[in-house]
Amino acid sequence: MRLQRIITATAALAALTTLATACEDPAKPAKPAASPLASPSAPAAASPTAAGTGTGAAPATLAEAQAYIRKYTPCEDLSSDPNDSRVNLSGYNPVGTSGITERGVCSGEKAQGEIVIHMISDMKANQQAEKDHVTKRLAEGYWDAGLYDPVFYGKTFTAFSRKTETALALAKSDLRALVCNPDFTVPEGYKKEKALVDGCVLTDFVNTRDGKGSPVKGSALPSANSIEELRKLVSPKAVDCTEMLVTNEHIASIDYLPVVGRDVQGAGIKQRAVCGQLGGATRATNLNWLDLVADMKALQTVSKDSQLAEVGKQRKLTQSKLMVGTNIAVESNNPAVRKELYKLGFLRVDCEPAFSAPAGSKIQKAQVDGCVLTDFERPMR
Repeated sequence: MRLQRIITATAALAALTTLATACEDPAKPAKPAASPLASPSAPAAASPTAAGTGTGAAPATLAEAQAYIRKYTPCEDLSSDPNDSRVNLSGYNPVGTSGITERGVCSGEKAQGEIVIHMISDMKANQQAEKDHVTKRLAEGYWDAGLYDPVFYGKTFTAFSRKTETALALAKSDLRALVCNPDFTVPEGYKKEKALVDGCVLTDFVNTRDGKGSPVKGSALPSANSIEELRKLVSPKAVDCTEMLVTNEHIASIDYLPVVGRDVQGAGIKQRAVCGQLGGATRATNLNWLDLVADMKALQTVSKDSQLAEVGKQRKLTQSKLMVGTNIAVESNNPAVRKELYKLGFLRVDCEPAFSAPAGSKIQKAQVDGCVLTDFERPMR
């Protein structure tokens, strides 16, 4: 369950256009099962006067850009020296490319709080270069390209800082972060504006790798009063329940390993059904378990015990993940199914030690200590 490993999540990189070193993506990860952040989203239209750029800031010089930024966060000792040692500028596109006419660096109040400023003559070309960079990285397998380290756009300049606190301060201005990753969705409550290039969006949402970016409000968990009601809730939007067997007996196969084992009632389940084709002469197909839950704390405890038993072990692709609502649960080992369940409001129970999720992911308190409910799923290792 992809976000059975919890939802709400999101992400960005941008404007310093194609940051090869200073703002480069980390070591190549495997693409997660589903992006729980993560269905593509069409950017909403912005006001005609601001479409594709920040909504207010239009300084003509580096000094004016500095003055604007200083309204929101420290930006001292501005320098346009190409050899400025405060930031590794070799990773940024050079002045004279991607519409960049001038570059400056100023210092924030804390380490790594430096801000890189680019004056831009052709904003569309700059945004297109960022989109091209993200598209290239995605093709190389970097699923999180462009989701983190946001670059903020004004009408005539961009600003970037690695410091989360600085990025959050910039987000309170009229500047907007450009995101060109198709798996990004602007969380509810944040601004979403049309960029100058298709496939990108401008937002005041800050997604960062340290998980301390913009907060996302949790949402109400789904519920159902019967197995049939649960079936209608998840089928056909998420689970194929064309064939469903209602039974409290333990059903497992070499293809699908549910979280809940033989003691169904001991796991707090009042009624259980399995959707899909059971194995027999042929392998099982599309098995997903639907649960009407009488004791959610007991069910989450079973999930916690199962997860802790697997710590340090190789994850099995056949192992299902537990997605829960208020009084219902679904187990699935299919990332695509989990992705759709996240959209319906289900969250995954995650009890692994030192769990963390990027900003933009949904995280709620579980009923068991040491666990959370989330729509974030780590890539398979």
